Order: sequence, then structure tokens, then C-alpha cells
Amino acid sequence: MSAPPPKRQKREQYRKKAAAAAGNETQGKVKLPQKKFYRQRAHANPFSDHQLDYPLSPAHMDWSSHYPAYVNPDSEQTTLSGAPKLLKDVEVVDIGCGFGGLLVGLAPLLPETLMLGLEIRTQVLEYLATRIQALRTQQQKLKTSPTPATESPSAPSTPADEAASDAATPTPETSNKLIAGGYQNISALRSNTMKFFPNFFRRQQLSKIFICFPDPHFKARKHKARIISENLNAEYAYALRPGGLLYTITDVEEYHHWVLRHFREEGEDQASEGGVKDLFERVTEEELANDPCVAVMKEATEEGKKVTRNKGNKYVAVFRRKADPEWPA
Repeated sequence: MSAPPPKRQKREQYRKKAAAAAGNETQGKVKLPQKKFYRQRAHANPFSDHQLDYPLSPAHMDWSSHYPAYVNPDSEQTTLSGAPKLLKDVEVVDIGCGFGGLLVGLAPLLPETLMLGLEIRTQVLEYLATRIQALRTQQQKLKTSPTPATESPSAPSTPADEAASDAATPTPETSNKLIAGGYQNISALRSNTMKFFPNFFRRQQLSKIFICFPDPHFKARKHKARIISENLNAEYAYALRPGGLLYTITDVEEYHHWVLRHFREEGEDQASEGGVKDLFERVTEEELANDPCVAVMKEATEEGKKVTRNKGNKYVAVFRRKADPEWPA
């Protein structure tokens, strides 16, 4: 029997080291996973049978393993599947979350909001799950470590140590500061949004949906695989509460115009009655300039950073869920 691929062997070695460090507080800093061992092709066929697990309904979903810090202590409060309920609901969803840059960036910005990433690629999801667990472990160790006032004297730092400290760029993942929420409010799971989105979220549960740099599926025969369409937009509207926001960003101008057309904001369908036009309205540029989530969406995601490095354009469109019209008397 042949040995596993080198990339998988590296992942296994990292997991063993991370588990050992998490179980022993005397170990050094918990290291984040290295993305190069979890690379996977960007394209995944959403119409294939990926043998995914999904709940029968949102009331059957077990969230306890995703957000253990928010599990309801009342053991009698359970889901229809018998799992413990949470103290609050998931409110923010990142569709096609990739390596989780948006979730990690939003975690300290919305520390009391439960956020979920949906990703169909197995290795990418494995990286993100490992990343979140490492971040949580880092934060837990910072909470339990002695404060500077009570810390025992240590050896003076050398000039080399000080230089290395000055050269390090502080980020939410590498700084030695406690982050609000301790990354307990973010998680991710494997799912096919095009098939099972309504199985996870009930009507008007969500306050924000993010679709960041989706696969453009350039060929015309592949457009049916795009994550934004008339039918899918109706499902997003079902899960969004009135006033909730749907954020989109892409570096492909043609896809941006596709988004506007399918939200009835551009083209011949703009004047038509009914459909998505009655469910969403586009947020103005002035509002976007004051929305911190837009800045995170532009700069915190891996694709956003790559577009910035390549000096490309980013096209943003955000849509607000309208209130449902009243039934005629």
C-alpha cells in the first residue's frame, strides 16, 4: 500500500503538534496551519453528489459543536434532533468562505454575533476549521496566562528579540492581545449552498449574507452554476430578515453587471414588476462608505488581498432586504 501524499502527511504532522500544544499549557505558542498544505482547485461542480450531511430542517440542526461557548446550559432546551440548543442563532453567513479571511476579520468587529462560513471544498474547509480552533486555543491561553503585573520575572530580552518583535506586523491572528469574543463566534461547515441553503436557516433568521469573489464561471454554458441567480436570490431573501443586507464583491466586471441584472438593478428587467425587485433595494454609496463590513470584505479576504497586490478593480454591490408587503384587506 502506497504512503499518503506528502501534503496530507504534513497536515497530519501539524494536527498532532497542535493537539499536543492544546493539551499542554507549558508548550509554546499555538501555530496556525500553513495554507500551502491545504490548497485545492478553485472549481467544484455544485451539481455533483458530494455526499454531504445536512439537517432535515433548521430546527434539526446541531450547532453545539460549532459554537460550544454559546450552548444553552438548560439541558431541556434541545433541537428536534435531540441536540443542545444555543443561546442565540447564527445571524451572518459567508457563502463560499474559502480560507476564512472574512470570518476572521469580522469576528472581533461583531463579537456577539454568531457567524458561519459555507464551503464545498474539503481541504479548504479542513484548513479553516484548524485555523479557527488554533485561534480559539491562542485566545484561551492568553486568558489563563498571568497578567504582566503578577508575571514572574523573566530574562531580559536581547537586541535580536526586540528587533524581531519590531519587525513583526501585528494582526488579529499574531498579536498577543485578547480579541473580543475570542473567535468563539465563528465556525464553518461543508455544504452546497445551491442545494441545501434552506435546510440550515429558517425564515428571516439572518441579518447579513456575504458572497465574496464567487467563481465567475466564464463560459456561458456554466452560468447556471453561478451562486447568484433569480431562484437563489429568492432563497436568500427568505432567510434574510427585513433590513438585512446581502453583500457582493467581485473583481470581474461582467459578473458585477450579472449581479445587478439579477437583482433587477440594471438592464431591461429594471422596469418589470414583481420578483426580486420587490424583495431587495440597492444600498447607496454613502451608506457603504460608513459600513465597516465593506472594508473588511475588500481587504481581509484572501481574494481581496490578491486583487490588491495585482492592482485590480473591486466591484461592490450591497442589497437591503425589503419588508414583506402586507396582504390586501
